[in-house]
Amino acid sequence: MDAPFETIIEGCRSAVGSADPACTESLIEGILDSRKVFVYGSGRSGLVGQLFAVRLVQLGLDVHFVGEMTTPIIGKEDLTILISYTGKTSSVVQTAQIARRIGSRVICITGAAGSPLTKVSDTSVVLDVPRSDDLGKAAPLGTIFENSSLLFFDCIVSELMSRTGNTEEDMRNRHAIWV
Repeated sequence: MDAPFETIIEGCRSAVGSADPACTESLIEGILDSRKVFVYGSGRSGLVGQLFAVRLVQLGLDVHFVGEMTTPIIGKEDLTILISYTGKTSSVVQTAQIARRIGSRVICITGAAGSPLTKVSDTSVVLDVPRSDDLGKAAPLGTIFENSSLLFFDCIVSELMSRTGNTEEDMRNRHAIWV
């Protein structure tokens, strides 16, 4: 058990630490400056995006997950955050292209610099993740990217709490379970 545990923990620590501070700051400012925030990813990256979207809602922001029936149209004053390990997921790249065409700011979180997604994004947060085939069974497919993305987003939430003056109590009061 120690080998996979250490592989995943060390991989995540390294990946989160590899995020360019200027790109991270651009993401934070984009969230704070936007009218609405839209989040999208496919598969497990999408689940991570949904977790992040929930925290942003708990911070009091107007947030939507792309593809839900009640999601409004993305606009010019909005931010679109996209998540894809490979940066090649067709639905994610297509969402970026549409959002850019509409005039939304697009920021992606990916494990692939120079990917199609980074080429259509205004800012790219690239997490330097070891390739899955180098890790074997210890961390299959995009395990380290997905976990690193979640940790990275949780760090962003902490910084947003600080900048907006939100407390855990404020967030708890916006938690759906407490309504």
